[in-house]
Amino acid sequence: MSSVLSLSGVQVAYGGAVVLEVPALEIQAGEILAVIGPNGAGKSTLLRVIGLLEDPTAGEVRFKGGTVGGSDVLAARRRMATVFQDPLLVDDTVFGNVALGLRFRRVADAEIASRVHAWLGRFGIGALADRPARTLSGGEAQRTALARALVLKPELLLLDEPFSALDQPTREALIGELGGILREDRITTVLVTHDRWEAMALGDRVAVMMGGKVLQVDEAGRLFRAPVSEEVARFVGVETILDCRVLSSQAGLAVLDAGGQKIEVATEAPPGARLRICLRPEDVTLLAPGTLHPASSVRNHLAGTVGRLVAVGPYVRAVIDCGFHLVAVVTHRSVEELGLREGAPVIAAFKATAPHVIPRGDLR
Repeated sequence: MSSVLSLSGVQVAYGGAVVLEVPALEIQAGEILAVIGPNGAGKSTLLRVIGLLEDPTAGEVRFKGGTVGGSDVLAARRRMATVFQDPLLVDDTVFGNVALGLRFRRVADAEIASRVHAWLGRFGIGALADRPARTLSGGEAQRTALARALVLKPELLLLDEPFSALDQPTREALIGELGGILREDRITTVLVTHDRWEAMALGDRVAVMMGGKVLQVDEAGRLFRAPVSEEVARFVGVETILDCRVLSSQAGLAVLDAGGQKIEVATEAPPGARLRICLRPEDVTLLAPGTLHPASSVRNHLAGTVGRLVAVGPYVRAVIDCGFHLVAVVTHRSVEELGLREGAPVIAAFKATAPHVIPRGDLR
């Protein structure tokens, strides 16, 4: 794939303090790159640099193969479009808002009408064309803002926390609709969000930012399954992180000591080596004590007790004490069927392929 925009050696400093440092980053044609990180990670600064709204203190920004600077900036910006958390609609109809950018570009009225109605239809708001923007719900307003951006046929779409102000059902519906449109039309997109599930749902690749630096960029599935560090692992939802010692190893399967429990992990490591592993909560299955374990790929069955149960929407986060704290996510029905309560005995099961080994240079 060709690169639409790339950063090389980019730094942004305020008052001598470096707030953004990106040695290299490429946004490929047709991909959706999701940038996630906590507040203050540098996401907004990165988006301003990508959107050519802020000049880096050092480094180079290239758009469509050419270095951008000086008189080129405005022309390059006109080939991009941005949607913010606040839809920023003007006091006009829905049609008037979506047509706004095309009118600034002096597009013919007939073409404006054709393009605007087409995008209103794609976002399911065609019937709202004559509605005053001030009467719209949050979801309708954001659909209008997205249509206004995409009607311009941008070569790069920038999304700055566009779903964070929406209620959960509206947010989920709009993420699904937008994802389908972006992939169908292969619209090159950068999404900035603090929500890892938004990133997982929309991103082809995901970049994790902390402290002004990009710590990992990878395919969405791989990043969530194989974080490169404990810092990244915790941010993408890994709660069980263990320092272990290898007891034995054979044919790609290692037996580890973890808090006094023996667990089997699919990894190559010599006996005596120390490893740090992480285990996602959705990879852990809880079973009632005494449950028979038929022959299967689930090699680890650890006896423990329930330490804490916390409802999280349709699921329950269960902290299990099995010599170490292990976190699992189960349904409310499973809690009832298994009789889960604080102090209750339980079996935590997971495959040998479920844990991911993360680098740990200071373990010997």
